[in-house]
Amino acid sequence: MLPEGLSARAGTVKLAVILQSVGARDSRIMPAACDSLVEDIEDIVSAQDPKPHDQQFAKRNIIPHVRKRNKHKQDEGTEDLQADSVIPGAQKIWVKTWGCSHNSSDGEYMAGQLAVYGYKITDNSSDADLWLLNSCTVKNPAEDHFRNSIKKAQEQNKKVVVAGCVPQAQPRMDYIKGLSIIGVQQIDRVVEVVEETIKGHSVRLLGQKKDKGKRLGGARLDLPKIRKNPLIEIISVNTGCLNACTYCKTKHARGDLASYSVAELVDRAVQSFQEGVCEIWLTSEDTGAYGRDIGTDLPTLLWKLVEVIPEGAMLRLGMTNPPYILEHLEEMAKILLHPRVYSFLHVPVQTGSDSVLMDMKREYCIADFKLVVDFLKKQVPGITIATDIICGFPGETEADFQETLKLIQEYKFPSLFINQFYPRPGTPAAKMEQVPAQVIGERQHVLITEESFDGQYYVAHNKFYEQVLVPKQPELLGKMIEVDIYEAGKHFMKGKPAQNGTIYTPSIVKPLIKGAVSGMMEEFKTVNENAHYCWSSGKSFSASLLPWNLKCPRVKIVSVSLAVLAVITAVTIAIFR
Repeated sequence: MLPEGLSARAGTVKLAVILQSVGARDSRIMPAACDSLVEDIEDIVSAQDPKPHDQQFAKRNIIPHVRKRNKHKQDEGTEDLQADSVIPGAQKIWVKTWGCSHNSSDGEYMAGQLAVYGYKITDNSSDADLWLLNSCTVKNPAEDHFRNSIKKAQEQNKKVVVAGCVPQAQPRMDYIKGLSIIGVQQIDRVVEVVEETIKGHSVRLLGQKKDKGKRLGGARLDLPKIRKNPLIEIISVNTGCLNACTYCKTKHARGDLASYSVAELVDRAVQSFQEGVCEIWLTSEDTGAYGRDIGTDLPTLLWKLVEVIPEGAMLRLGMTNPPYILEHLEEMAKILLHPRVYSFLHVPVQTGSDSVLMDMKREYCIADFKLVVDFLKKQVPGITIATDIICGFPGETEADFQETLKLIQEYKFPSLFINQFYPRPGTPAAKMEQVPAQVIGERQHVLITEESFDGQYYVAHNKFYEQVLVPKQPELLGKMIEVDIYEAGKHFMKGKPAQNGTIYTPSIVKPLIKGAVSGMMEEFKTVNENAHYCWSSGKSFSASLLPWNLKCPRVKIVSVSLAVLAVITAVTIAIFR
């Protein structure tokens, strides 16, 4: 049921349409009533004519007449209407989010708005009527999970709404064709999209939020929210960034930098603490660039925030690229020393090679990164510096890779995120000459024994029992083959059969068919054959197992002996009782 305010607005719109229609009709009639030239427009109105106020009052009291349907037809369609009718707001919704903390915050906001409207947010996907899938476009595996979830939802006849960076960046992909989409800046309209999707419609909201032509950071920060962890509030300080990294697909979705005002962010922090939160995470695609589009900067925001952090609560800063923190190193060091701010900073370097940084268009050199790290380690004793590394970027040489290893060995980062390069569609790096797979991985011998959970691959294991996914080719099942590793995930690798590789067949004989009984000795095989013969001949199965019906002499002798022994035992017990 819609809120009363919304119904009233809808009624006002309908009334306005009626009034416009009546006014248009009057304007058509009026000239026909004039028989002579009129010098003054006021001469048209006579004393007997109704005044404007009376006309408006009459129009407000117009009672619409509804044409009655044929009663017989109405009775016939009543059952179908009740069966097909859907009441939005009464369904169960499963929200799944992949990716960064910014995306997690968006997912929490969408869940909160749906819950306020009356939908039930469930953790059980099988119970849900609709799946809200909030995607990440940074790496191929995240998008693969997203695509597989859509397929799984459709197989289970679930309604699907997609959100996040994947559909925002590529809304015309085949596998999301016909699905409803919520853009990254339209999360405040999730209720509308879900409501229409449940009714069977497809809605796509991909626009940008603007104020007087200026792009905003996104939806309001004071929207309802269901936090995954009630103790932690994730606040996105801005969306987008100022860079144009050649490998980044997120830029296509989040766009250029757009920051929230300091006042909005401080108010959100205060509200969060009033709701029992004790830790705040600041997040964005680049927190270091915050405020450059609105005439402020990150240190200004941070000093305002620490003023409202209560005793015992903490603030954690998000990822910042080296170029934008270089200007504020001294202020940042002071803030990171504040007792209510974690001495932690995530500064991604991506590679130890200036040559590769130039190809990535990262807009800094290794010397800049070292300056940031060295200064902060000196000024903030014990600080934790986290960083990222991309391996196998197009054009990376062995010498470049050794430079990266040297950097890691020099600083021994306590938190290091290592990622394989993934060519994301539409990015400049995807068009560059790729590093051969043999450099990224290696050739391994694997034994193929299973089918993957999603049915798309066969599962094999190498010497160290590491899981390797290989193409689903039936002739390879049960074989040991050589594969070239071309991709690595958190819990698996992917390999393709090596050209001219050796294929081994470990089994001495052909494996049993699925469901066949193993371990049958010749005697039991004979019993089984006899039993099958007797069953097909019309004899009872139990009769076929009697000793005199067995063909094998050895089994027959043993069975008869046991029967005689049983009789002797019974007679002995009866005599001595």
